[in-house]
Amino acid sequence: MQRRAGKINQRKIAEERIIILFDKADYESLNSDFEQANRYVDAARKIAMKYNVRIKSEFKRKFCKFCHHYLLPAETASVRLDSREHRVVIKCFKCKRMMFYPYTREIKMRRREKVSAVNQ
Repeated sequence: MQRRAGKINQRKIAEERIIILFDKADYESLNSDFEQANRYVDAARKIAMKYNVRIKSEFKRKFCKFCHHYLLPAETASVRLDSREHRVVIKCFKCKRMMFYPYTREIKMRRREKVSAVNQ
């Protein structure tokens, strides 16, 4: 019983540290220190792997899936909307790879709002 409680506490601490490291990466990237931001992302990834903690999706979109470098729009990545495929296209300037994220959830919410407005 004690061992399980210890692991749960370790995971909570790990999640908090990951959040702190991504906040620091944001701050460093805005100050144009991308090397330090990349180190923070790497440290956060290692903590997540060591304690078997998932990185939140909002943080996953802040670094490249392939080369694990911090992504800042217009500085280290380009962000485009592909309205035909309903997705966001992010291109990393470091490894030249592309990542795709769907935005169908937002489209569905917009449709629901229109239907509810018409029904009222």
